[in-house]
Amino acid sequence: MQEETLLEVRDLSVAFSMYERGLRKKELEVVHKLSLSVKKGEILAVVGSSGSGKSILAHGILGILPENARVSGEILYKGNQLTKKEQERLRGKEIAFIPQSVEYLDPLMKVKKQVIGVNGTEEKQRAAFSRYQLDEKTESMYPFQLSGGMARRVLISTAVMSNPQLIVADEPTPGLNLEMAMETLKNFKELAQQGCGVLLITHDIDLAFQVADKIAVFYAGTTVEVAPVADFLAGKDALRHPYSKAFLDALPQNGFQPLEGFQPYAGNLPSGCLFADRCPVRTDACAGEITMRKVRGGEVRCIHAT
Repeated sequence: MQEETLLEVRDLSVAFSMYERGLRKKELEVVHKLSLSVKKGEILAVVGSSGSGKSILAHGILGILPENARVSGEILYKGNQLTKKEQERLRGKEIAFIPQSVEYLDPLMKVKKQVIGVNGTEEKQRAAFSRYQLDEKTESMYPFQLSGGMARRVLISTAVMSNPQLIVADEPTPGLNLEMAMETLKNFKELAQQGCGVLLITHDIDLAFQVADKIAVFYAGTTVEVAPVADFLAGKDALRHPYSKAFLDALPQNGFQPLEGFQPYAGNLPSGCLFADRCPVRTDACAGEITMRKVRGGEVRCIHAT
């Protein structure tokens, strides 16, 4: 029986309206035809350098992009269009969000009330606090009284109050010690085993290796590869895209091997492959349209991948 797809993102593009000198209005597209999917019971880790569009994807799924954002493409939840109305109905209920910034906590509300919200119970809240080593006195604190690590654990606690079917976690582990980071990911794994889908956005790829089923690699605002985690663990020869291989080479255990050049600025993108200027296998054909295609059990945005 085929696993149910909870979330499907098809050719998502996000642009922001901006004003240049002389009050000339322009649109800066920062996410370009990005595609991925998360199945029921699956953890998909999203990795890539800063500015590659990871957080914008998360905010687009939840419907919390700023007013000057223009979105095209499709976001489907359980096969249905995730409209603004549906995002508002599901957000904080079936779809839980763990934001990157602890500033999402209300500074004027005590922690206990924020965690329980409208969907949780005191019993669930206390169980979550026990799991994340937050003692009872934390309940009566305001966010400004929390350390960074405590605030992070409070945010994670809010996500499990409503028995979500999809969790979008945007960098949930910074500020946590290794024990707490592993406990958080262990909790995600348990939720996935119960049928929950998890979209895990992270810079800590080594932690992602331990819990993810698949990994999506982002570059310059789009997906360049989606592959089983086993391919990343097998080494770069098992991967398909030159950037994924370079990304793996740059990890500490592989000697921090650098890649020359920089990710292109969203306002000055090359035609065709966005990685072409840094790619060792580029040809003139790379200037044409490059789409995602299936190769060896994964997906890749590269005409040379085999």
